[in-house]
Amino acid sequence: MIHLDYRDARPIYAQIVDGFREKITTGVLEPGEKLPSVRELAGELTINPNTIQRSYRQLEAEGWIATVPGKGCFVCGSEQCQNQERSRLFLAFDDTTAALIAMGVARESLISRIQKGGASHA
Repeated sequence: MIHLDYRDARPIYAQIVDGFREKITTGVLEPGEKLPSVRELAGELTINPNTIQRSYRQLEAEGWIATVPGKGCFVCGSEQCQNQERSRLFLAFDDTTAALIAMGVARESLISRIQKGGASHA
């Protein structure tokens, strides 16, 4: 379900949060869909259940998921979350674009990459 990269500088819980955000925004996980239990996901990823719990708490605080006592965690269908994620990604895009331009990358090169629409870049 979620892929962890132990060479990534981000903490494990942040990778889990980002993984779920991506799955929700891309429609892999749909509103109302039940997430794996903390124990189930911890066992699948072979990590401490407290890490999963921390990730779920953050996702819930941000409005991505809701916990139903005795039932589990479920994906929320909040358009606000979609808008927040879009804003976050645009900010990251803006920062990256500014850094690339500062490094001397031509605007035309950036435009060309955007026009490829996320296709593999060599």
